[in-house]
Amino acid sequence: MSALTTVPKPKRRRRSIIARVGWPRFLQEIGMLAPAVLLMTAFLITPFLLSFWTAMTNQPLVPRPTPVRFVGLNNFLRILNDDLFWTSLWNVTRFTLWILPVQCGLAFLTALILNQKIPFRNVFRGMFFLPAITSMVVVCVIWGTLFQYPTGPLNHIVVALSGGTIQPIDWLGDPNWAMFSLVLLSAWQAYGFQMIIYLAGMQGIPDELYDAARIDGAGRWGRFWHVTMPGLRPTHVFVLVITTIQAFKLYTQVAILTQGGPKSSTETVVHYMVRAGFEEQKLGYASAVSVILFLIVLVIALVQRRLMRRFDV
Repeated sequence: MSALTTVPKPKRRRRSIIARVGWPRFLQEIGMLAPAVLLMTAFLITPFLLSFWTAMTNQPLVPRPTPVRFVGLNNFLRILNDDLFWTSLWNVTRFTLWILPVQCGLAFLTALILNQKIPFRNVFRGMFFLPAITSMVVVCVIWGTLFQYPTGPLNHIVVALSGGTIQPIDWLGDPNWAMFSLVLLSAWQAYGFQMIIYLAGMQGIPDELYDAARIDGAGRWGRFWHVTMPGLRPTHVFVLVITTIQAFKLYTQVAILTQGGPKSSTETVVHYMVRAGFEEQKLGYASAVSVILFLIVLVIALVQRRLMRRFDV
């Protein structure tokens, strides 16, 4: 055998999980996972899979003497031919496009301020986070009072600041203002959650990077742009995806304050689905709406992740 010939090393066989940790520990881990897996299967995965089958039937909400029939894609075709569905989809898309810069931008700026060494910053963090853990129903009742026409507090402020040149605004009764009012309410209620996420991301950036940038002569703006922003790339992706999903699920504010009006200007996909399922008792039709909404949100989330990675954000 030549001296230059090398003997190939035998490939190491990958050991299974059981072989690595042993049966007792493996069974212990399975036992710890089992309750969560069973609950998720029973209350999330199984209903989700059943909705696909229900969407292809004429299943009513309340059982009737007539048998349930398989209708195939008829429910989906009826939805796509319904103008109110497209109106609701456009409304929730418009809401999402407004809420993303307002809510995420406000959360980011607040996190930047509260990440500095200022007096009572922990108190301010708790105050700004408080609306996020307050029931949306309570928030809607409070803001409904603020939006009251024509004697609500917001109208008093608008009239006073304008010197009487602007008349009281029908915040929830005017099609031009109703969706904007829901954006204000929703951004105020939920931005505290994104603020906490941004704070966690900022505090996860090592101080050594800021020290190195300061030694290299980077000013406050340079440290922000070349240290803070790159360090928050995963946080930006997470916040944008979560906020988009939550925006497309807009329902409580509409159900309590506008009921889809005025003139369907605040009708959303989820409100449309709930009305079809519970008021009109068309469970199969409502399930088809939920499937379409799931696919829309899934595609948007995947596109967002793809774009953020492509542009290295």
